[in-house]
Amino acid sequence: MPLPESSRVQLTEDLTICRVLNGMWQVSGAHGPIHPQGAIASMFDYVDAGFTTWDLADHYGPAEDFIGEFRRQLAQKRGEAALANLQAFTKWVPRPGKMTRQLVEKNIDISRQRMGVDSLDLMQFHWWDYQDKNYLDALKYMAELQAEGKIKHLALTNFDTEHLAIIVENGIKIVSNQVQFSILDRRPQQQMVPFCLEHGIKLLAYGTLGGGLLSEGYLGQPEPSPRVLNTASLNKYKNMQSAWGSWSLFQELLQTLEQIANQYQVTIANVAVRYVLENPAVAGAIVGTRLGVSEHIQANSKVFEFSLSAADVQKIDAVGDRARNLLELIGDCGDEYRRR
Repeated sequence: MPLPESSRVQLTEDLTICRVLNGMWQVSGAHGPIHPQGAIASMFDYVDAGFTTWDLADHYGPAEDFIGEFRRQLAQKRGEAALANLQAFTKWVPRPGKMTRQLVEKNIDISRQRMGVDSLDLMQFHWWDYQDKNYLDALKYMAELQAEGKIKHLALTNFDTEHLAIIVENGIKIVSNQVQFSILDRRPQQQMVPFCLEHGIKLLAYGTLGGGLLSEGYLGQPEPSPRVLNTASLNKYKNMQSAWGSWSLFQELLQTLEQIANQYQVTIANVAVRYVLENPAVAGAIVGTRLGVSEHIQANSKVFEFSLSAADVQKIDAVGDRARNLLELIGDCGDEYRRR
């Protein structure tokens, strides 16, 4: 069954995306080996099912190369016109320091070459150190490259509201900001969402499943020890869950999500993704893909078969309101990655 029309959103005038994006960080090497041929074959399955939008980065191992090879095979098997149905969003994550036009263009060209495109659909920029103001120079050079056709749209990843505002004030057109946003991490709701709604900027949310913690697999289970958390994502998001609240409160959250999931005959994971997609600032949620290892195409498609009622959201928030305030504990979106 093809995905319904509600599965897609107009991110820009010329860019329509699937609201569940395929996250490619799991090919970076921290989640076990990936077989390239199996991975490319799996990408055909996702796109054929309607999951046409990919989220990747220059540092996600061979992710950009996989996109390039997939594009070559897609064009070979189905013609160049088939490429119009594919969206691939990459990132540039440079070391802070002096930014020159030559340095920026060189790195943009590397991504273009690896991905086999003349123009990048969406370049999402990350900067590690706000004390180093060279990020504004980098973005201005990228805006020049955008005007020249090497980039279609500029975006950010893990910028906080304060620095997103500085970028906007400097006249740089930003389409989206990619941030961690989930039932566990509701920080974006406090500052980022109001700013984005006011300025017409969309959010792409990651971490919506807490690395897999927001699922039936952890319902009614004892708190896992570090040695059984066998992926980088599980380790990362278990730390986030621990910051959020106790394991017993987390179990109460899973029980609440299960009750809602049963009501719609879907899974806890579906409810977790739907919760984030219901936010008016969110264009899409990024769900990790274990290409060639395991597929969640059918499971993910159920996200578009239901909507949460106001009462459902109220029940979920009632549990979350008893957790710690992560904005006070960690800081705004992306602050967990910043040098202090």
